[in-house]
Amino acid sequence: MSTYYYSNPICLEHLTPPGHPERPDRLRALEAVFEHENFAPLERHEAPEAPESEVLLAHPESYLDRVRAAIPRSGLAKIDEDTTASPRSMEAALISVGGAISAVDAVMTGRADNAFVATRPPGHHAEKDRAMGFCLFNQAAIAARHAQRAHGIERVAIVDWDVHHGNGTQDIFWDDPTVVYCSTHQMPLYPGTGKRSETGTRGNIFNAPLAANDGSDHFRDAFKSRILPALEEARPDLIIISAGFDAHHRDPLAEINLVADDFDWATGKVMEIAGRRSGNRVVSLLEGGYDLLGLAESAGAHVMRLMRG
Repeated sequence: MSTYYYSNPICLEHLTPPGHPERPDRLRALEAVFEHENFAPLERHEAPEAPESEVLLAHPESYLDRVRAAIPRSGLAKIDEDTTASPRSMEAALISVGGAISAVDAVMTGRADNAFVATRPPGHHAEKDRAMGFCLFNQAAIAARHAQRAHGIERVAIVDWDVHHGNGTQDIFWDDPTVVYCSTHQMPLYPGTGKRSETGTRGNIFNAPLAANDGSDHFRDAFKSRILPALEEARPDLIIISAGFDAHHRDPLAEINLVADDFDWATGKVMEIAGRRSGNRVVSLLEGGYDLLGLAESAGAHVMRLMRG
């Protein structure tokens, strides 16, 4: 398998307040993992900065204007209760979009079988016209729309195993049957969305909520009973993973208690379906994961599985 890895050091310059869980050290922890000789076959690429026009695939221009206006010239600016921006945050956010789009292009043209994009800020909480949950632009949604526009594919599936529900992705595709959104997440927990009954107006939303202190067995059961059948039925041309690793048992923001092997298993199951339905095309985008050791172990297992096929 050919796996592309996208990153960019400018994403370290998206700054957050002291003690904030979404911090630059997250990317440093991943870089340390991928320096190991086991990851030598990874084909490394610098994530480029996307033009602002790409943001408009999932967000209105008025929202783009508001985000741009909120970026401070110095210090930190508060965008919502827990989302902040610093002077290079716009650049980092556009690089996150650019990495996602570049990964889609590489996979759709056959240059790579799959790809992992390690950038920040994350994206899946960003709604059509609202920044929240550490997120400015929804790069998974933008990547899905880019794949349809630039490569002519009909259906995209987004699998989101971040421990927090991807309310933004659900919001963007609520009325769009060409994109299937599948999520496992803890409930009740921020942002408060993600009930099983939330299915979208066209039945393209599949939520599989988990309870606090559920562990590997419950996670895998939810995947097997809800997520994987939805993927099989969707027959997508591309699968995008919103790869949050904050369901790891060490993470400070939730209580699902997964281990690295669970992310290896879930990755393998998604890849099996991609092999049958999607021409092996998988693009994975970093979302959450706030304990550095848990993040490193889990993302390492995930990328190793992408590399092994």
